[in-house]
Amino acid sequence: MTADPREILTRRAPAPDFTVRYGAHPDHVADIRLPSGDPTGPLVIFIHGGFWMAEFDRTHTAPLAVDLAAQGYPVATIEFRRVGQEGGGWPGTFDDVTAAVERVPALIAEALSAAGRSVPDLARPILAGHSAGGQLALWYAGSGRAPVRGVLALAPVADLVLAHRLGLGDGAMALLLGGGPEEVPDRYEAADPMRALPLRVPTVVVHGTEDDRVPLAVGRSYAAAAREAGDDVSLVELPGTEHFAVIDPRSAVWSTVLEALRGLRS
Repeated sequence: MTADPREILTRRAPAPDFTVRYGAHPDHVADIRLPSGDPTGPLVIFIHGGFWMAEFDRTHTAPLAVDLAAQGYPVATIEFRRVGQEGGGWPGTFDDVTAAVERVPALIAEALSAAGRSVPDLARPILAGHSAGGQLALWYAGSGRAPVRGVLALAPVADLVLAHRLGLGDGAMALLLGGGPEEVPDRYEAADPMRALPLRVPTVVVHGTEDDRVPLAVGRSYAAAAREAGDDVSLVELPGTEHFAVIDPRSAVWSTVLEALRGLRS
């Protein structure tokens, strides 16, 4: 593990193979990274974290995406409007994630075909996300829209009501949704992964026991509710692990993250 866990937020990585645009806004884009040979895994659509705030973007997931591509996965790291940008928050952030997940696979296929390259099977991607991105991945999977193969949620903000009560992200849930659960209950009903259960897709939640940004209690709350709803969900608790290690290919727990991802490939 690196000495400074937040170093992953600024670590440089090779540029993507190409970028596709799924909408008109400047942030309606996804960076695409492909295996050097034939893919051995399904498409992974990765949604970055940062408490849905504009100051965090997809660039810090580049090292993760490079490593996943080296493992044989085609990877799309999507961008979307965030809190602090015009149109970000409710409902724009959610509209963007929906559009990205539903359009990006076809855009990848079009780009590869236009370049005369073989097009892998991009149907039924795995949705993966970290922190707020984990919330968005779980939310989308529960929306009943385009089918996904499974969800890998890394330290996810998976219980918005609990996260609001704990004051996570300096009130990030209220900024995202325009108020607390008592002020805008309909928005929490629509946005909270806890309200979308059962997902009816295989789900793995990976969470560190020393996470001080999204405490393990949030992941445990979601996993318990998902199991009670009848979902196929696993909770992988990582002793001594903080928030950023789960997205860092140099961390001691990265092999466990890869193992969780492999379990969703079928």
